Amino acid sequence: MLFTCAGQRVDIVDAFRRAGATTVAADVNPLAPALYHADRHALVPRVEEDDYVPALRALVDEHGVRLVVPLTDLDQVTLAEARDEVGALVLLPDAEIVERLGDKYLAHVLFEELGIASPPTWLPNGVPDDASFPLLVKARRGFGSRHIYRAEDHAQLGFFLGYTPVDSIVQACLAGEEFSIDVFCDLDGRCLNAIPRTMIESKGGESIKGMSIRDERLIELAREVAERLRLVGPANIQCFREDDGSHFVTDINPRFGGGFPLPLAAGGRYPELALALARGERPEPRLGDFREGIVMTRFFSDLSLTQNGDGTLKPLTPKG
Repeated sequence: MLFTCAGQRVDIVDAFRRAGATTVAADVNPLAPALYHADRHALVPRVEEDDYVPALRALVDEHGVRLVVPLTDLDQVTLAEARDEVGALVLLPDAEIVERLGDKYLAHVLFEELGIASPPTWLPNGVPDDASFPLLVKARRGFGSRHIYRAEDHAQLGFFLGYTPVDSIVQACLAGEEFSIDVFCDLDGRCLNAIPRTMIESKGGESIKGMSIRDERLIELAREVAERLRLVGPANIQCFREDDGSHFVTDINPRFGGGFPLPLAAGGRYPELALALARGERPEPRLGDFREGIVMTRFFSDLSLTQNGDGTLKPLTPKG
């Protein structure tokens, strides 16, 4: 299988290797650590370059790749649009869904079209005069909680809209508890499992501490949302539960979430499900099949590299 934009997702590459996959990792950056945890790796052009997809197709042909999994948001639309050119199963929903989920305003409109509750959201020039503060100014496209500002009044809203360097939306600020639900769907959009987790602590928009919980309302919410959108493969659904028990979906990322180690440790077996899809199998849904109360706490690690003699790098083998 081929991981694109492999970056720092060592956890995912290692999990698929343990599940029995022969892993190929691709990235534009030779210092991307996940490259060196895969069985094979390659440097590829930047996503926006014309030869990006042909470079991936060459890797698919060279290594007999049957499954392609993007690990960031950077190339999802490109891969979804070019899935017929890649030569292997691309684990993504339809290109239109990927495109709309990557744009927070279009995602909000999509949620409303499908009857999925979402917090009031406006383009900057469409905020009603009677909108209740506080309001959030959020990057229209982006990840990792970059360019998010909390406005307490009209003056601050105007300031932050002028200050932010990116196209933005304005969204109601929810006061309830935030949850993240890691789902996995088959090629027909059936939700095979949904594992809710608490958001104990996040850094840079990525969960670094959390706990798996057995909450039937969240499991059913995630199943319903995933199947209405006809998601394919992994996705991370972020939502808030307000004091009255209502839920509002804020973001959906059609990829493995930053908290991937937690649903893995809880027994989600998402790598095995992905490999089963690549083999042409049709696994049955296993909603609720996971361990609750599993706590994740993440930490930094490192990888030392040395010159390989041909201009490339390889992991440094410790002496002794």
